[in-house]
Formats: sequence, structure tokens, C-alpha cells
Amino acid sequence: MTVPALPNLDRSTLRERALVALRTAITTGQYRPGDHLGEVEIASSMSVSRGTVREALRHLQQEGLVVAGARGMLRVRVLSPQEVRELFQVREALEGLAVAQVIAAPDRTAAVAALREALHRLDKALEVPGDLEGQVEADLAFHLLLCELSGNSMLVTTWRHLEGPTRIVVMSAAGEQRMLTMSAAHHAPIVDAIERGDTDAAVAILHEHMSSAIANLQAPAGGDTD
Repeated sequence: MTVPALPNLDRSTLRERALVALRTAITTGQYRPGDHLGEVEIASSMSVSRGTVREALRHLQQEGLVVAGARGMLRVRVLSPQEVRELFQVREALEGLAVAQVIAAPDRTAAVAALREALHRLDKALEVPGDLEGQVEADLAFHLLLCELSGNSMLVTTWRHLEGPTRIVVMSAAGEQRMLTMSAAHHAPIVDAIERGDTDAAVAILHEHMSSAIANLQAPAGGDTD
């Protein structure tokens, strides 16, 4: 496998910069699900020590982006169809709670305005051909904002732990399936229900949104498990 061209790093904050570079390479698809992550090759590409790379990879394991295979070889995580389903089911539970708390909040009007602005940014991102990274970022930014507007810090922290695996799933899906899931029109009914103050409808629409994501983004089980 050809090692993606990664930036050379100076000696300041090497571990943090290596971590950011590797995380970006994974979440933008430079490394694909199942790709092996060799310390020697990565260290050479970045001009850092193997120890620095090892620490960064260990952190990415904790984030759920990297897993160890049967022989201990680290690789980019491959999510099975069951894991994809569970991922979006947990997100549905978290974002359903967020929706209920946003609707109950006294400043719901301001929250709706912020969410509509996020949808506008998503629309603009989807108009840029080939900018998958920007499109995924705008899509996830809408969902993160929904959680942040709940005012529940633990909810936001929990959601962020799911962000890395979500990126892997979206980046590895077929283009047409991704676009169906990320379209602003697919998100707007959630905001409409929040604006009406209709919690039951908002939660039901969110359920349909996540169910559609599961159907469109499920990747086949398998991949290299060495």
C-alpha cells in the first residue's frame, strides 16, 4: 500500500501534530477502512520517531478510529453493518434528547435560527463539487450544533466520541448514498418540528433520518483483519 503524503513535522508538539495529521488522513479517506498503519512507513513520511507515531496511534485507538488486528497490526477501523446500525441508533437517542431539550428551552427561537443557518451552510457546502471533506464537516456541524443547543455538556461529550466512527462510515459510502443522507432537505423537517414545538414529531422525524442513514451508509462486513 502506498503511504499517503503526510506533512513533515518540526520538533514542537510532535505528538499532537502527528495525531492531527493521522486523524485527518483517516477521516478524509487518505487511509481507507481496513488499511494497515505501519509505524515505520508513517514515521518516515512525517520525519518523526516511531515512538511519536505509536503514541498518536494509541490515541486514535481510544477514539475508535484505529483497531488492532489478529497479529497486532494496527489498521483503520472497519465498521460492520451491525456496528453501523448501533452507531446511528445511539446517535438517534442522543439527538432525540437534544431535540426535546431544545424545544423545552426558553430561547427556542434563537436555536431555530442557528439551526437554519447551519442548514444554509450545508447547502452551500453541497454545491461545491468534489469537496467531500467540507460536505461531511457541514453535515456533522449541524448535528453537533443540535446537541450543543441542548445545553447538556455530557450529551455533547458523548456525541463527540461517535464523531470519528461516523466520519469513517460516511467517507466509505457510495457518493449517491452519501448525498441522500447529507442533503439539507433531509434535515429541514427536524428544524421545522422544533420551530413548531412538536417534540413527538421532531423525534419521529429524527428516527426516520437515522434509519435512512443506516440503510444508505451500511458498509458490508469484512475488510482486512490481519
